[in-house]
Amino acid sequence: MGTLRRLPRRRSPRLPLAAAILAAAGVVIVALLALAAQQSAGGSRTAPPWRLPPANSGFDYQIGGPYSPQPRAAVVVRDRDTKPAPRHYNVCYVNAFETQVVDEGFWMRRHPDLLLRIDGSPVEDPNWPGQYLLDTSTAEHRAALVKIVSAWIRGCAAKGFDAVEFDNLDSWYRSNDRISVADNLALARSLVDVAHDHRLAAAQKNGAVLKDEGRETAGFDFAITESCEVFDECDSYTDAYGARVFEIEYTDESGDPFPRACAARGGRISIILRDRLVVPEGKPDYRYDAC
Repeated sequence: MGTLRRLPRRRSPRLPLAAAILAAAGVVIVALLALAAQQSAGGSRTAPPWRLPPANSGFDYQIGGPYSPQPRAAVVVRDRDTKPAPRHYNVCYVNAFETQVVDEGFWMRRHPDLLLRIDGSPVEDPNWPGQYLLDTSTAEHRAALVKIVSAWIRGCAAKGFDAVEFDNLDSWYRSNDRISVADNLALARSLVDVAHDHRLAAAQKNGAVLKDEGRETAGFDFAITESCEVFDECDSYTDAYGARVFEIEYTDESGDPFPRACAARGGRISIILRDRLVVPEGKPDYRYDAC
């Protein structure tokens, strides 16, 4: 900013009181009309500084390891320890509500107090051996978790990701009532704020029971959902986020839900089929398909 110079004050012409009031009112009206026009046009004052993913676009889910994205994929999700895919919209995967198997030692050695425990033992996710729930049940614990996860979010931004997804938002289901929905929403709100501060959009990962709360309370911008066709909960996401829903169905699910999902919503949102361990292309169990 340059040096400000004090200019001589000009003498205002004297106006009759009524004329002065009308002139001032006119200025206010013009300003209000200009502001309304800007908001109606989606002007820069109301637009967020982070980019949203393209709605109903090609999608690839690569948290098991990076590979060249599928030709139609505009949106790619990768783990925070990897690099974004060039010339794509990249979502950074962060396991914010449970430990990763590869990070188990980090939590056990450095932050054992932040693991949810029952009778002194860490609570393990029944579906993922070696993955333990983080304790979001107190404000003190949530503050400590925000400090740790914020460093990961900053890393995602520094690498050039466009958004971040926080996995296991729905860990309250597996907590034996030690964690509440409100506890996880409070942590999510803080993490979304950090993401937005770093110009990253934030994805709600699962948690269909939240309905509009994910968007309105936590501040999420779009949704990534697993197996919503299987559990008949896809409408909860589309009602909240419209076409910005990215649905994953898996090959090991009974009833062949992928073709049903494509028939029901394939023209409105992004839907893909993946192997359960989402291994990289070229691995024996790799599977990918899209509507």
